[in-house]
Amino acid sequence: MLPVAIDVMSGDHEPREYLAGAVRALRADPELRTQLVGDPQLISAALAGLPEPVRSRATVVGASQVVSMQDKPREAIRHKKQSSMRVAVDLVQAGTALGANTKATPEQLRQFAAMGAIIARDVYGVANPRIGLLNIGEEDMKGHELVQAAQALLARSGLNYVGFVEGDDIFSGDVDVVVTDGFTGNVALKTMEGVAGLIADRLRQEFRASWLDRLAGAVAAPVLRRAAAGLDPRRYNGACMVGLDGIVVKSHGRADGVAFARAIGTAALAVRHALTAHIAQAMRAQGSTT
Repeated sequence: MLPVAIDVMSGDHEPREYLAGAVRALRADPELRTQLVGDPQLISAALAGLPEPVRSRATVVGASQVVSMQDKPREAIRHKKQSSMRVAVDLVQAGTALGANTKATPEQLRQFAAMGAIIARDVYGVANPRIGLLNIGEEDMKGHELVQAAQALLARSGLNYVGFVEGDDIFSGDVDVVVTDGFTGNVALKTMEGVAGLIADRLRQEFRASWLDRLAGAVAAPVLRRAAAGLDPRRYNGACMVGLDGIVVKSHGRADGVAFARAIGTAALAVRHALTAHIAQAMRAQGSTT
């Protein structure tokens, strides 16, 4: 398997947090090889105490610049050519290691659906993914012209398309892939994060309100821990950037070492299942039916 190129410098946390995630991923997957891109001294220090079988699977790739959270992505990629993010992407482009649209046409939404179905199958093991198109209502007459046109394309796409879905259907279990444009999808994701954080904070406040509430919290702690583990967003970190000629996985900027390791594992899975080749094949097949 080709090594996974990992930018360990770009994000909200210190590079040491991402290096810890990379080490966690290397320990968990004995077949994984990595190219760690960033400050050579920091990376070498993080690798120094590791057992040889782990350390030998990590290569240091130096980068003198960093893309900050204040940089505009397009400008950073163009002008910060020695940044860790640009170097990692160049490694992928060169074939030595492993698109986002805020607006989308009906045809692009159809393509998103096809690519999402392949990710659900290859990365998450869903045999025949059910596809839903995000809309303001489930009825066929709802929504603007763009989603109406996309609905018509998806209905004859050959995918397992189940129709329009609303925001509250995302967690219903009735669909495996929800298709939308990048703008709407980002708003939906950030809303989910905010609601999850609100619920967690409110529970902590309520269980600390009085000694009786603290006692109730102690009794409920095992159940709450199991629920929290199942809902832990760190377990789902790592989004495959589809539509590229190579595998690129975007980690959340606030990801800690545990979440970062999960994103690396997702990239390794995508490589093992030849995700890029399967998506290219699907796009050719979809193109021949239109």
